[in-house]
Amino acid sequence: MNVALELALAGRDFYRRGWVLGTSGNFSAIKSREPLRIAITPSAVSKGALRAEDFLIVDEAARAEAGKGRPSAETALHLTIYAAKLGAGAVLHTHSVWATLLSERHGEEGRLIIQGYEMLKGLQGVSTHTHAEQVPVLPNSQDYTALSRALRSALAEYPEAHGFLLRRHGLYTWGVDVAEARRHVEIFEFLFEALGHSASLG
Repeated sequence: MNVALELALAGRDFYRRGWVLGTSGNFSAIKSREPLRIAITPSAVSKGALRAEDFLIVDEAARAEAGKGRPSAETALHLTIYAAKLGAGAVLHTHSVWATLLSERHGEEGRLIIQGYEMLKGLQGVSTHTHAEQVPVLPNSQDYTALSRALRSALAEYPEAHGFLLRRHGLYTWGVDVAEARRHVEIFEFLFEALGHSASLG
């Protein structure tokens, strides 16, 4: 299946689940590695009505080569993840309520640790519920050059991480392809909701 179509289908599904309401979120996948070209959502579009033809093709400098509209300012973060040698073939960014609330709750700590949940085994390479997933929490910023530097540092500090949170903003996660990245979104969003409800229950 065409990666743009896979991303469009993910966007519609995530919109129905309330993870990318309004025009929030952005998705990308690698079209070619040499030279690097990625398909990515344009800025300010509803993910609930995404079509394959809505995607832009951008180069390693975030310049659009094909498609209508302009790339999201957050394209820089997608490119940072691809450059980090994590094996990422797709990057998905969601704005769920629970991710937003937990990113604020753990913002001062700079990380969220998730351990003891069976659903952790849905993350690539995780084989036991005793795994401690360390999710970096980065301060949000409109300075994406500085934010990209902070992200590079976080990925170096937490090389086993499967995603990160932007404070009061949302989740970024990735996978070797769109299917794996989509699974990671589902796993993280389940865990965030479980943690949030657990905290509210005391």
